[in-house]
Amino acid sequence: MDVATKFGRNLFLSRKRACFSQEELARRAGLHRTEIGLLENGRRMPRLDTLVRLIGALGVPPAELLRGISWEVDGSRPDAGRYAFGPFSGDRP
Repeated sequence: MDVATKFGRNLFLSRKRACFSQEELARRAGLHRTEIGLLENGRRMPRLDTLVRLIGALGVPPAELLRGISWEVDGSRPDAGRYAFGPFSGDRP
């Protein structure tokens, strides 16, 4: 798994919980529907401004879209680390 895939899954679940179509979420966020599809499929990472738009359009806290994504510092090399992914908590739409 990678960050884009995990983020996309979180976005998909949040959109489903809000009962929005991709088109409705795109309209509310001022984005194109294809952008929502690319994000949900893990084929694109959102820029910060896009993330803020999605949070506002969905009415969710940032943590909801970032759930299960974290960075772990490698204790033996302070300049290195890796992403860590938690379980898909609340995987049901």
